[in-house]
Amino acid sequence: MITLFLCGDVMTGRGIDQILRQPSRPHLRERYATSALDYVALAEQINGPIPRAVDFTYVWGDALTEFDRRRPDVRIINLETSITASEDMQPKGINYRMHPANVHCLTAARIDCCVLANNHVLDWGHQGLVETLATLETAGIQYVGAGRNAAEAQAPAILTVPGKGRVLVFALGADSSGVPPAWVAGPETPGVSLLPDLTPATAERIAATLRGSRQPRDVVVVSIHWGSNWGYQIPTSHTAFAHRLIDAEAADVIFGHSSHHPRAVEVYKGRPILYGCGDFLNDYEGIGGQEAFRSELVLMYFVSLRSDSGALDCLEMTPLRIERFKLNRTSEQETEWMRGVLDSEYRKFGTSIERTADGRFRLRWV
Repeated sequence: MITLFLCGDVMTGRGIDQILRQPSRPHLRERYATSALDYVALAEQINGPIPRAVDFTYVWGDALTEFDRRRPDVRIINLETSITASEDMQPKGINYRMHPANVHCLTAARIDCCVLANNHVLDWGHQGLVETLATLETAGIQYVGAGRNAAEAQAPAILTVPGKGRVLVFALGADSSGVPPAWVAGPETPGVSLLPDLTPATAERIAATLRGSRQPRDVVVVSIHWGSNWGYQIPTSHTAFAHRLIDAEAADVIFGHSSHHPRAVEVYKGRPILYGCGDFLNDYEGIGGQEAFRSELVLMYFVSLRSDSGALDCLEMTPLRIERFKLNRTSEQETEWMRGVLDSEYRKFGTSIERTADGRFRLRWV
């Protein structure tokens, strides 16, 4: 078996960056906030005081215990922030950055690979992206989905698991998630790997690239930043695109994200499709407007695959709650709420959620 840890959006910029050891300058040009410290204050109004200059393990909280318990072979996150001191703030309304000195909050959780094909990695311009890449390289963390040029942005991250094989990670960003078309990487221009559309022709082109990179016994993860932030409906175009990549024997895991809360999981021909993993770390405490979705409730996904075939053997999920910018175990009520809502959505795709005796979730499929 090869076990992957996957999670959705890790947004360690803005408010979270302000409580770490070396915060960035907090100024913002948002409609409702002019300082990243405003988000710290909002969270404190809801859940009480948040410590400052915290240890780099702080934000991970109870997730670290889960890592120790499960010991996944590979840890992959969607890092939705720029790691930079750049002052080239892009005029896009919301800008996330974390100071480069705070990159150790990623190494503290032993993250192996950061997906960067998303709508915040260029929030602080090309200079901010290039510094992000250099900072991750210095920290020994692989990245995928963005680069100093198109070739680098489109290249896979190759994660070798001793005695088990390789995990290849490809990452694509779609404009439906808010990735500006101007952010696409050029032959000599930094940027992201942008998915132009979800047509059959594009699926076949992507599949050919994936097949050309994989070797026998490789596990291939295709990360896609797509879709809206809120709501449970899965567009038929997403389902069709994911199915085509699997039909073409090009992908073993579709790792989708962009939604601020978890969405359905499907198992198609023995391959898992995570349509939307939801946020995992953010500074949204105290922000009103979408409370019904309870985006403070998040999931750790542990995907175990057969290394000889890439087929899914087991998918377990651990529910957690973001509180005071830290991950905590959920209460009985919170756990059952998540199970009920997600099980209803999963059943639309022929899967279901079984709750284990210790309050975790296990995927069931036919």
